[in-house]
Amino acid sequence: MVLGGEDGRRRDQRGEQERGGTQLTRFGNFPMLRHLHRTVNLFDTVSIRLLYLLGGLVVCLPLACGRGGAGTGAGLVYYETYDPRSLDPALSTDVPTGEMVTLLFDGLTQFDPNGRLLPGLADRWRAERNGQRYVFHLRGGVKFHDGRPLVSADVQRSFLRVLDPKTRGGRSWPLLPIAGAEDYAAGRATGVRGIELLGDTAVALTLAAPLAVFPKFLAMPVASIVPAPVPAEFGQQPVGTGPWRFVAWQHDDYLRFARNETYWGGPAAAESLTVRIVPEPLTRAAEFLAGRLSVVEIPFGETAKWEREHPDWLQRKPALRVVYLALNNRRGPLRDARVRRAINHAVDVPELLRTVWNGRGIAARGSIPPSLGGGDTTRARYVHDTVTARLLLAQAGYPNGFAVQLWRSGSNVELGRVAQAIQAQLAAVGIRVEVVARDPSSMREAARKGQTDMALLDWWADYPDGDNFLYPLFSSASFGPGGNVSFYSDPVTDSLIGLARRTTDDAAREALYRRTDARVYDAAPWLYLWFPVDLWGAHPSVAGWDLPVIFNGQRWTGVRPAPAAK
Repeated sequence: MVLGGEDGRRRDQRGEQERGGTQLTRFGNFPMLRHLHRTVNLFDTVSIRLLYLLGGLVVCLPLACGRGGAGTGAGLVYYETYDPRSLDPALSTDVPTGEMVTLLFDGLTQFDPNGRLLPGLADRWRAERNGQRYVFHLRGGVKFHDGRPLVSADVQRSFLRVLDPKTRGGRSWPLLPIAGAEDYAAGRATGVRGIELLGDTAVALTLAAPLAVFPKFLAMPVASIVPAPVPAEFGQQPVGTGPWRFVAWQHDDYLRFARNETYWGGPAAAESLTVRIVPEPLTRAAEFLAGRLSVVEIPFGETAKWEREHPDWLQRKPALRVVYLALNNRRGPLRDARVRRAINHAVDVPELLRTVWNGRGIAARGSIPPSLGGGDTTRARYVHDTVTARLLLAQAGYPNGFAVQLWRSGSNVELGRVAQAIQAQLAAVGIRVEVVARDPSSMREAARKGQTDMALLDWWADYPDGDNFLYPLFSSASFGPGGNVSFYSDPVTDSLIGLARRTTDDAAREALYRRTDARVYDAAPWLYLWFPVDLWGAHPSVAGWDLPVIFNGQRWTGVRPAPAAK
């Protein structure tokens, strides 16, 4: 998912419709929504320091003291920055909706906070026909919150409901690999031939083509299993099988959940969970410091202060996100790999990371984040060397450099500083950069159409797998709206990506990812920048919270109020 440096933290994602249109990625023949993940927002440094000065006057209240009707007793308090669109999995198009769906519902599979794939409603599955057919066996004794038992027909009906062309506004891409799903979604068929019920306790899913990562698709919120028939007002009063039961929703204020005492995975450690809607960063900081939020993301501008004053509260993890400068491989001098390599040598990425990004990142030596299989932190990187850069430019026929435009989102302060630093460092080797700032929608559209020389972007994973950083970003099937806005094209790379997608053995597939990423890195279709690192605070009054690397990886089941200090 290309964001183009949108403002807003990872918690501040806005729906794609607010940014000028839905972005789809082609997965073979399967259109895929690039779910919008949250990027980093900045607190006003002066204001936040004032907040700290006032902090001595703030009494640390228990988490139960949520404002208004949001008090939760012996519960936990999370937050979203805006109201979810719905609580119906079929309408899960934004992160707040996806996170709430993850609390209330289960899929056949699920992710843990570190992005590992785990059994969900299916306690086991097997791949057949080299990853073209999957058989999922359902857990016994699972019931919906209203007491109805889970059966395999619920899986079929849930998937058909998502794919039904009458279901407006949903994002069905995780299910489109199923044979016949595209025809059904387009209204060309009355059923989906790839869904087969095996009695009441198992379901077989046959795909249109082998896809080794398909079980990860089924962990997405839109693939959650719902009861049939679906109750009235389902999006406002949902009934799932998940670890939390719906209690109340005061729009634009809070949502309240109670633990599911009969949950198949065991009841949650806390009695209740309240999710408050808190749009303003200063308010979130104040509420966290006062003990009225369980967790909060640490603002970039205050990284050092929080590390100095509250080190025991902090959790840090590399995000499944890469920040990069896409170099249009079809335009002017950038068609030459020697020029692209020269650009990588000309920019001192570690220095930018330290001075502009507050050190909250890992210098990229490829496109796959280091926490994913296939990521490689030992690969020889492009070292900062202006002599080598000038030599490569001369070999390519540009001894005096050339002029180029660098497009960026005009709304993100930090990425604006990154663009200025790149501009200055490229000038040292004769590359004259004009920085073009546009609104995010216009910038993204220009990049997708191939109208930019360089575009400063970031990419968030939809699902935690190296495939999500190779196929959309470098396959020739993904040009433009699919994600490949560098328009990099290489038949060998396409072949390797295709082979990896058909390889069901994890170790073999990850080796293919590593080999593919190394080949692309050598061709330098990007100026490789960094993988950001998320930094969050967990309030000392709670225990067991683990910072998730994927938005639907934290279900709050093991989080509990911490024992009072003696």
